[in-house]
Amino acid sequence: MHDLTGTTDLTLLAQQAQALIEDEADDIANLANLSSLIYTSLPDLNWAGFYLYKEGHLVLGPFQGKPACVHLYLNKGVCGTAAAQKKTLNIPDVHAFEGHVACDSASQSECVVPMIVDGNVIGVLDVDSPIPNRFDHATQLFLEAIVDAYIKNRI
Repeated sequence: MHDLTGTTDLTLLAQQAQALIEDEADDIANLANLSSLIYTSLPDLNWAGFYLYKEGHLVLGPFQGKPACVHLYLNKGVCGTAAAQKKTLNIPDVHAFEGHVACDSASQSECVVPMIVDGNVIGVLDVDSPIPNRFDHATQLFLEAIVDAYIKNRI
């Protein structure tokens, strides 16, 4: 695992995320700022962003990184599987994940957190890295806290 202790204060980043969105009601603005905060604050990422659930599948939302797949389907790839299972998937080696969708061939590891409101998936936070086994437990908890803050701000 990639240890961020001492290099990135995840508690401070979570507080910054909350401050970015607490007085803003626009979902796109909030998702854009959150993806930027994640991408520019965490080392060793090649993509950070959101897919939004629309018409039975995930559609590309605000992100930072290279151009990405526009449509992702439930039970396909890490994003679609995390959405369908309604649980975070922290994948140390995406090439070992059956059905992995390679939007960027440089990605080696991925962490996907579903965004759930009233039991329904409204999207996912997707973070990719060119480093295998990039996302330690602390980083996963941070990403989950980002999603929780976003969901609470929407209500």
